[in-house]
Amino acid sequence: MSTYWQLAVAVPSDAAEPVTNFLWELGALGVVEEERPHSGPRLRAFFLAHADAGELQARLRAYAEGLRALGLPAPGAASVAPLADADWAAAWREHFRPLPVGRRLLVAPPWDAPSVDGRITLVIEPGRAFGTGHHGTTAGCLQALETIAGEGPPAAALDLGTGSGILAVAAARLGVSRVLAVDEDPDAVAAAGENAARNGVGDRVRCVVADAGAPDLPPAPLVLANLLSAAHHRLGARYAACVAPGGALVLGGVLDAEAPAVTSAVARHGFAPTATWSLDGWTTVRLARRR
Repeated sequence: MSTYWQLAVAVPSDAAEPVTNFLWELGALGVVEEERPHSGPRLRAFFLAHADAGELQARLRAYAEGLRALGLPAPGAASVAPLADADWAAAWREHFRPLPVGRRLLVAPPWDAPSVDGRITLVIEPGRAFGTGHHGTTAGCLQALETIAGEGPPAAALDLGTGSGILAVAAARLGVSRVLAVDEDPDAVAAAGENAARNGVGDRVRCVVADAGAPDLPPAPLVLANLLSAAHHRLGARYAACVAPGGALVLGGVLDAEAPAVTSAVARHGFAPTATWSLDGWTTVRLARRR
């Protein structure tokens, strides 16, 4: 039985980046861009099977109509088809390559994990979960995490919406003693646990099925939340409960244009922004919890 949908759409070169960002906003687990001779690029986006295929097509069609109304390049008609587990794995094996991130990290798949002097290799098998470091949201969070760890790793961290577990694994590899990684998707939690074990930090990373807004999550001096902007607006009060006084909050999944509103909304709950990173149209925000 298929576990995924694959959405395929031809795009003009000038539209590849905005359409890719829109597919991430729709909830894609991954998006790959393929260059095709004489016909321009094609995007392939992968979604869990519980997504509504008709709604995905309708929302992309409405987005394309909006681009055309503004006189901007727009994608063509999208096709959505079931994708077997093996095909999902093959797609990632084709496009997932080792990637240096920041000054100290290298994200790599299990089938191609080199050892590079001066870098910590994070071996990540994406499986059914989002998070390979190749998207601006994840890469920005990794850079923020690297900076925080360089100032002195906190004793504990909380990773909300852990996905593949890449941020939790990176935190542990960068010196955080205890990491609690939570996700409401059991498949993501399983993938995160496997990746923690794969990187030798299974004893320091605990992965549990829970919603990011769960009231019983313990406070930590570092909270990582690579979620979408709507979730950050909704969870501002929970962040205040989860981040220990004086601690750090890292927010990912924020489009550049949305960053001021998200930062302002979360700041109302006792946070002060201290740094931002912008990669590929996505902003990562670091905030400090006021004492």
